[in-house]
Amino acid sequence: MSIRCTVEVPRAEDRSEGPENADAVVTVPLKVATEEGFSATVEYMRGRLKAKGHTGTILDALSDGTIDEMVLRLIAD
Repeated sequence: MSIRCTVEVPRAEDRSEGPENADAVVTVPLKVATEEGFSATVEYMRGRLKAKGHTGTILDALSDGTIDEMVLRLIAD
C-alpha cells in the first residue's frame, strides 16, 4: 500500500510526500489542512480532501491515521 499526499499551496510550490507511482493520491488545500481540528476522514466525507486510486487503500489510510500524519508533516514544513 502506498499513498502520495499533496497539500496545495496557493501561489507557491505544492508540498508532497510519498512515491510518484503510489496506489492512491490524496490532495487537500493548505487552507483546509491548517484549520483547527483538521481530520482527513471528515474532510474526505465533505469533499474537501480529494482522493484518486484504489478505494481500499484510501479507506485504510484514512482509518489508521496515515493521511492525517502525512498532512501534519507537510503543513509543518
